[in-house]
Amino acid sequence: MNPVQRAPKTAQNGKGPPAAHEPQSTKQPHNQTSPPSKNRGRRRGRGGRKSDQGDVCMRPSSRPCTVAHKPVNSAAAADLVAVTSNGSIQNGHKLSGMEMGFPTSSKSLNFAPRPGFGHVGTKCIVKANHFFAELPDKDLNQYDVTITPEVASKTVNRAIMAELVKLYKESDLGMRLPAYDGRKSLYTAGELPFAWREFTIKLIDEEDGINGPKREREYKVVIKFVARANMYHLGQFLAGKHADAPQEALQILDIVLRELSTKRYCPIGRSFFSPDIRAPQRLGEGLESWCGFYQSIRPTQMGLSLNIDMASAAFIEPLPVIEYVAQLLGKDVLSRPLSDSDRVKIKKALRGVKVEVTHRGNVRRKYRVSGLTSQPTRELVFPVDDNSTMKSVVEYFQEMYGFTIQHTHLPCLQVGNQRKANYLPMEACKIVEGQRYTKRLNEKQITALLKVTCQRPRDRENDILQTVQHNAYDQDPYAKEFGIKISEKLASVEARILPAPWLKYHETGKEKDCLPQVGQWNMMNKKMINGMTVNRWACINFSRSVQESVARGFCNELAQMCQVSGMEFNPEPVIPIYSARPEQVEKALKHVYNASMNKTKGKELELLLAILPDNNGSLYGDLKRICETDLGLISQCCLTKHVFKISKQYLANVSLKINVKMGGRNTVLLDAISCRIPLVSDIPTIIFGADVTHPENGEDSSPSIAAVVASQDWPEVTKYAGLVCAQAHRQELIQDLYKTWQDPVRGTVSGGMIRDLLVSFRKATGQKPLRIIFYRDGVSEGQFYQVLLYELDAIRKACASLEPNYQPPVTFIVVQKRHHTRLFANNHRDRSSTDKSGNILPGTVVDSKICHPTEFDFYLCSHAGIQGTSRPAHYHVLWDENNFTADGIQSLTNNLCYTYARCTRSVSVVPPAYYAHLAAFRARFYMEPEMQENGSTGGSAGNNKSTRAAGESGVRPLPALKENVKRVMFYC
Repeated sequence: MNPVQRAPKTAQNGKGPPAAHEPQSTKQPHNQTSPPSKNRGRRRGRGGRKSDQGDVCMRPSSRPCTVAHKPVNSAAAADLVAVTSNGSIQNGHKLSGMEMGFPTSSKSLNFAPRPGFGHVGTKCIVKANHFFAELPDKDLNQYDVTITPEVASKTVNRAIMAELVKLYKESDLGMRLPAYDGRKSLYTAGELPFAWREFTIKLIDEEDGINGPKREREYKVVIKFVARANMYHLGQFLAGKHADAPQEALQILDIVLRELSTKRYCPIGRSFFSPDIRAPQRLGEGLESWCGFYQSIRPTQMGLSLNIDMASAAFIEPLPVIEYVAQLLGKDVLSRPLSDSDRVKIKKALRGVKVEVTHRGNVRRKYRVSGLTSQPTRELVFPVDDNSTMKSVVEYFQEMYGFTIQHTHLPCLQVGNQRKANYLPMEACKIVEGQRYTKRLNEKQITALLKVTCQRPRDRENDILQTVQHNAYDQDPYAKEFGIKISEKLASVEARILPAPWLKYHETGKEKDCLPQVGQWNMMNKKMINGMTVNRWACINFSRSVQESVARGFCNELAQMCQVSGMEFNPEPVIPIYSARPEQVEKALKHVYNASMNKTKGKELELLLAILPDNNGSLYGDLKRICETDLGLISQCCLTKHVFKISKQYLANVSLKINVKMGGRNTVLLDAISCRIPLVSDIPTIIFGADVTHPENGEDSSPSIAAVVASQDWPEVTKYAGLVCAQAHRQELIQDLYKTWQDPVRGTVSGGMIRDLLVSFRKATGQKPLRIIFYRDGVSEGQFYQVLLYELDAIRKACASLEPNYQPPVTFIVVQKRHHTRLFANNHRDRSSTDKSGNILPGTVVDSKICHPTEFDFYLCSHAGIQGTSRPAHYHVLWDENNFTADGIQSLTNNLCYTYARCTRSVSVVPPAYYAHLAAFRARFYMEPEMQENGSTGGSAGNNKSTRAAGESGVRPLPALKENVKRVMFYC
């Protein structure tokens, strides 16, 4: 690319982009609220780099941005972090020589402190679903609880403790009302009259019915004093005077505020559900949605905050089992026999589900289903005594309970363990209410659930307020006991709306640059800044309903759109459009590949278009796996419904995807090519995105997939190459960031995804990165320390393996979307403060009040809402050797959100993290079908070196990506 050096002309309305020749300092603006000098000194240069850049070999660059030859502010501070010659992090000298693996210490590591607050943007007020919680002034005490015999169920534990409190509150407990976590811990406000005491509690089994004797169980409960929670420490932390959060105190307060809701509702994770909050909606196949609310106590700048949000989840409908089975199979099961596939489906759906019997009057004994009989009920017999006297199930139920089994052609449920399985006729059972469905939902169920959960911002805000009022924390006996007061008003928070960045398009288009309006723009009158050429392409049609003439017409329209958008696209395919059946995907792809090669005398296809049926099962995944790991083909799939409809908007979006898959750029930030992005434009900077996707619930051994992408152009930072790897089931730390293995000839060889992407950046730009910005998606708060220590160490080692003393400064940012903070317009009637969907405007950033008391985090809503309530992304800067200001990292992140290649909208998550998520999702298709079923774990699909290393460590590797595929944005 040869960026144009002229200054873009100003638009006639005077709102043109800033002139490219305007001088701009690459220094960060001084922040009024700078951190204390000791922090500034410590942060100035983590990483052990020499401030002189003379040791870094630089090739001459043809780029418009010149490399700054001044020292980069990033070295020293050995008291915090030093880097050994092999790149290991030493943290306060406690982690000297730490090898790759789980770090033994995390507490000596401090996250980046907040460098001040942002000032850029238009100030406004937003409301957040955080409710101020007044800190109690009472001592909080923790007691250990031991119940004998041991109970696995939290529900039974709670029942035991509830009975104990009822019997002994006014005597032995000294009028205290304790909060209990359902396991081993009991909490009180003030001390109990004893340090150790044993109680005997008798619990009656209420499920044994009204008439006749009930079963009574006896438990011994020992309560023993453990510790007193330090509320002063919590107060100091909230005031920003203490760096470490006192997790024990926060946990106690969280449990106290959950105690009453746990008794009222069905608790799942941090949420509570009930069919009484809103009428359940049917989702199909025996499932229904329950509404509920999420609740969590959080430390923030305004003090303690109670975060409340609405929630929905799928539950198994409490139906008679026969009715549930009829819904599950979608057919009448009373008159027809079940097929083998029906039996398998029922068994899968009901295994582990609790049912209660309905044939014994008031006795509603509950059982957990362990299986399904292979024979119908009428054929089932079992021994009734030691003499092996056999009796049929039908006879037994008639004689024992006077219950006549009507539908003897149906199988029985098996309950209990395998050694002693009991038979229960389906018609004598009903599903117990309140069981969450944890398996994968089908498309129809997902659509139905989204309809329930999708609420306009105003409606969601009202529901949250109603939930808080209904929970009546001021009347909550546990909150009163512990002295916790909760506000009923949403927190009002100062926010800023960051300006959208100017985007640069090609000089030959009518519009050479563009300023997005409310997070969106279009391609009319614009041409891609780097449109690629497609000379050799073919089309394969897997859809029976698409005639060849229709497919040809669609391909012509797409080729024209690509040309209009700025690509050179040959209107004629190499071979005629080839029609094939989906089940012959591999044979068809290889035929088209070889036929094209023969026609072009050995020149490879540049692009394969594929027309797929709308419901195509595994076809899409199989096609991508074969193309990207076997044939080395770049492909673009189009669904039948779009082929018939042929909308201009659809074709424009597909052309954007094709261009980046071919290695082009659609647009770039004007500030990037004008060298005006602080801490990116001054020296060669690489931006990484990383994510790990885990298998869905119910898949017990399938591997997790990690993906890392990295920018391959500078100063544009728009093109991203990606690598993927399979790793141990539910392993969050990315194992393949840096690897070493023994080669019989070369000895110890270094590799891994970070190293490979640094090398490819050097090849693509002619420069090596002198700064690293790493956006890490998918990390929960409890894993921050672990992920930072392990992955920063891997980055260090990857850099050190390339060249002695090569340690570019790193900024490590965690991106979170799975949180429950929502931001609402202060006045929903003010149309100027919302987008069309009623959500806050794109670019809204919050870094005060509801953010962390001392650490460097912010919420950014970078996208315009489409439907429902927008969820802002939460960015937490864990490590910052580049000394970003709040404005610097917030503006960079917001601006990058406008460079997402697949559409002309700003997106909700910074693109490198988004691309990593797409790449990880794509890689799940690369697992061979038997690997997906068996759940074998794997290694990387990047290059054969790291794949081999993964294989040697006993991890099954993914098939390697072909070289031409991994250089481009194949995952788009």
